[in-house]
Amino acid sequence: MPSPNAHSVNRPVFFIPLAILVISIGFSLWRNSLFLQVETDINDWILLHFGRLFALAGFAFLPLLAVIAISPFGGTVIGGAQATPLLGRWRWFAVTLCTTVATGILFWGVAEPLFHLNAPPPLLGLTPGSEGAAAFAMSTMFLHWTFTPYAIYTVAALAFALLYYNQREPFRISSLFVPLIGRRAHGVVGSGIDIVCLFALVAGMSASLGAGVLALAGGIEGLFVFRGGEWLRATIAGALVLIFILSAVFGLRRGIARLSLLNIWLFFAILLFVLFSGVASALPSLGLAGAKNYIVTFIPRSFGTDVNLNWHRQWTIFNWANWFAWAPITALFLGRLAVGYSVRSFILFNLLFPALFGALWMTIIAGTTITLDQSLHGTLYDTLVRAGPDPLLYSLFSQLGGGGFVLAMLILAIFLSYVTAADSNVSAMSALSTHGITPESPEAPLHVKLAWGVVVGLVAVVLVAASGLDGIRMMSVLGGFPALFVVLGAGASLALMAFRPHSLPRLRG
Repeated sequence: MPSPNAHSVNRPVFFIPLAILVISIGFSLWRNSLFLQVETDINDWILLHFGRLFALAGFAFLPLLAVIAISPFGGTVIGGAQATPLLGRWRWFAVTLCTTVATGILFWGVAEPLFHLNAPPPLLGLTPGSEGAAAFAMSTMFLHWTFTPYAIYTVAALAFALLYYNQREPFRISSLFVPLIGRRAHGVVGSGIDIVCLFALVAGMSASLGAGVLALAGGIEGLFVFRGGEWLRATIAGALVLIFILSAVFGLRRGIARLSLLNIWLFFAILLFVLFSGVASALPSLGLAGAKNYIVTFIPRSFGTDVNLNWHRQWTIFNWANWFAWAPITALFLGRLAVGYSVRSFILFNLLFPALFGALWMTIIAGTTITLDQSLHGTLYDTLVRAGPDPLLYSLFSQLGGGGFVLAMLILAIFLSYVTAADSNVSAMSALSTHGITPESPEAPLHVKLAWGVVVGLVAVVLVAASGLDGIRMMSVLGGFPALFVVLGAGASLALMAFRPHSLPRLRG
């Protein structure tokens, strides 16, 4: 018998979601149209019946975290007063940011505002392409990419950090439920939670990888002036999977942290290029108009009461579902980084600072996209409608005068932004499906990391080949649905730890 701390595969948690995913891939290859129809029907049912719950959860997490941050509990040190941080503050921020943004801010930061500018919800009565539509588009980017989504991550990750380090609970998502149901969280119920969350994350990662593949394919085809088609997309997906597996193998300090530092400097380089090559003079006024609209409409827009319900489901709830899909597994990784820092610092580095970076990014990137499309009378939007999202980044940077070097830098940033997000989650997924993971022995065996990396790549390739952007969006919702209930449980556990600490006698700080 292996010792309790020996690493061995947690067979139910590893094989059950793996089998479901392999069967899904096989079914989609065999009967693609039927598979897509089933996926569409489930997606529509989730959005119709649970959209309000997604909206309520995302909204409620912000005041919860604000109260915790200013309360005495905010001074609690994760891991205890004598705990030593794994990373310095700058590296901590770099890893946190790059783990959470994936390819989203690059891909959707250009594609999404064009939809909002040129096809705003009819209920608002905005003229497509107008200044009012531009302010709406910018405020919507702030809504979808700043405080609410990062609150989703922060709630789950903070709850896990406290339970893992301060309560010494196992490295399992089911640990999030210990404050609610006690030791029963680690029985059959706990294994079921871990299985569901692994499936949810593979769906979310595959959707993100699919978006990254589309963006990379468009950039490479633009740089080398050719049409690669499906073989290029499959090659890109394979290269992404190989690199993020290698990075995960090297572990946190040697692999993920170094890639994150390179990635964040590339982000800043892209922002500077766009700022000085684009329409910088128009960005402050557009950013302020968007911020004002965001603040004024935050509550009704969060619940979809001032826009068409179908628009709200297809955009805002879709975004929340995508963030929820990643949240439980990402919480394991982000929680692991937090040792040695206070609860208040955790909220700053996982919610406030990434949200402010998201606001800066959208002001410059989305703002430039909006302004250029207006001045070009919808040319970028026409490209999106006619050719899809693949060439859109290339079209934007071509308009800004970006040559081969700039496009190559953009391709590298897209590549790294997915890798740095994926390798941390593959590391967490692998640890979740392995017995014997502890703060002292945090890495899973190599063969487990390889298995999960290959599966994510296969699902993404099938997803992109079968249904493109629509499939990416639906897979995000399918992954986010079960994760919604896990993160709600994490929020309840966090509130219990913060406001009824006597019920958890081992909580220390």
